[in-house]
Order: sequence, then C-alpha cells, then structure tokens
Amino acid sequence: MNNKLRRLTLSTIASALLAVPFMAQISAHAAEPLKVGFLVKMPEQAWFINEEKGATALGQKEGFSVVNIGTPDGEKVLSAIDNLGAQGAKGFVICAPDVRLGPAIQARAKRYGMKFVTVDDQLVDSSGKPLANVPHLGMSAYKIGNQVGQSIADEMKRRGWNPDEVGALQITDYELPTAKLRTDGATATLLANGFKKDNVFNAPQKTTDDEGGFNAVSPVLSQHPNIKKWVIYALNEESVLGAVRATEQLHIAAQDVIGVGINGAGEAFAEFQKKEPTGFYGTIAVSSTNHGKQSTENLVDWIRDGKQPPADTQTTGKLMVRSNWVELRQELGI
Repeated sequence: MNNKLRRLTLSTIASALLAVPFMAQISAHAAEPLKVGFLVKMPEQAWFINEEKGATALGQKEGFSVVNIGTPDGEKVLSAIDNLGAQGAKGFVICAPDVRLGPAIQARAKRYGMKFVTVDDQLVDSSGKPLANVPHLGMSAYKIGNQVGQSIADEMKRRGWNPDEVGALQITDYELPTAKLRTDGATATLLANGFKKDNVFNAPQKTTDDEGGFNAVSPVLSQHPNIKKWVIYALNEESVLGAVRATEQLHIAAQDVIGVGINGAGEAFAEFQKKEPTGFYGTIAVSSTNHGKQSTENLVDWIRDGKQPPADTQTTGKLMVRSNWVELRQELGI
C-alpha cells in the first residue's frame, strides 16, 4: 500500500470513527418521544393546575411528554424557552404573564425552531394587534363577560332588588386585554338590564388573585357607606372571592351581595360547600382541563402532521352555583 493510499484509508477510518458517536446521537434523539412545554403565568392557581393536568394526561395517552414550567415574569418566560430548547422540545403552549411579550417569545422560539400556541391570553405585537401566525385557544372574553352580567341581573330580579339602590364593583385590569373585555362585557349587559351607570365603580387591581380583589374593592366600599347592596365581577373568581371577603370585613350581609366570577375551580368549590351561602353567588365555569388538553393537542398535531391549528378558537361557559356545582363539575371534567 503506497503512502498516499494509506493516508486516505486512515483518514476515512478516522472520519468514520468520529461519525459513530454523532450518528448514534442523532439516532438516539430520533428515538426519543416528542417533548413539548406548557408554560403558565400563575402555576399556583387551580385554573392553571387543571390545564397542566389536562395536557399531561393527553401526553401519557398519546405518547409524548409535557414539561410544565411556571413563568410569572418575562425573564422566566425566556429562560423556560431556553430550558425547553436544551431539552430538545419541539414546541410549547403558553399563557404569558404579559401579552406584550409576544415579539420576544416569537423570536426566542424561532431560535430553537419551536412551534408554539397560546392559551387563555392572546399575545400581541408591538402595535397591540394579535401576534400573527400564532394559533390561540381561549374564552370569548366579551361573551363570557355578558354571561356574568346576565347572571347578576337575573339574580337581582329574583331577589327583587331595585337597580337604583345597588352598587357594582367592577374589578378592573386594563393592562390585560382579556380582563378588560370580560368586565366591559359584564358592565354592558348590566346596563342593558336597567342598571344605573353612575352606580358602577371601578376598582383597579394590582394582582389577579384573592388579595388583589380584596385590596381593590376595600377603599371603594369605604367611600360609599350609603350603598347597602352590591354586585361584584372581575376577570376571574379569585378576584371576586377576595372582594367578597372585603364585604364580610365591613359586615355587609351575604344576602346583600351578588358576586359572580369566571373559571370554575377549587376556591369556588370550597365556597359552595360552606354551610351558609356567602356573597359569592356563582361563577361562569369553563373547563380549564379541556383548555389544557385541546391547546396541547393542537400543538402536537401541528408538530407531527404539519396541521396548523385555527388562528383563534373561542369558548364560553355555564353558570355554576351552589345548587348545580357538583353535576356541572362532572359534566365539564373539572
């Protein structure tokens, strides 16, 4: 064997040996089951816990794994996407802590070649318009708000309340478009049912939980001691429950309060099980479990089959109260 041929043979062997671990790595990666992420802004809330459960259960059934990550701020969102990229995830479902993070999330996902869909809150671009080419699944926020307002109006009529003597606590979060649509929808329906516009009081909240609702309405209640009957609504049931606790602290009787939330989760169930009814009358229940399942299914079908989900899928809910919460919970799978 001449020297030239010998060098060529050795070079070929060396290249082959170097390729072995690389090819093994590709083969191993190809053999790994599909992995996707599920990123939520408030992982401690029952709504998001149920969403994650729905996604995880689907993965166990359909043969893919779901990485659940809490992302309460923008820094953690981007860190979570980096984490998923390092794990070889092919995409993620996200409910972001700030919908204006849309362009940053889109850019980071593109870096790793990941597809993503949004659930509950729709991401927006720099001009405030829904982020293009990002499929979304959420509730029809304005129509859900309409349902809240109609439920309150119907219960007021059942109790024989005079709308002129009732105050409305509209717990607002205008930084979140979904929240604004919900409360605007509720207010519009109340006004259409004869509610007095001057008796609708804004109660801006800093956080969308029980404490946020309590802190938002407490000063408003104190400023209007002449109003003896109140209705309460917000973007979710946690905020309404916090507001109900504030009415209790001021010794406003439960029968003089009608609070209606949105979601249908653990805190509402606990309220319905109390021996005596409270000011929390009900909630517009939507299956967060199904939201988690459907959004994840949309993402996985997109990754596996190239079938891009609908641009915007909207759901509505059903009124859940003390008399039907057990049956409705079973019906909705929550």
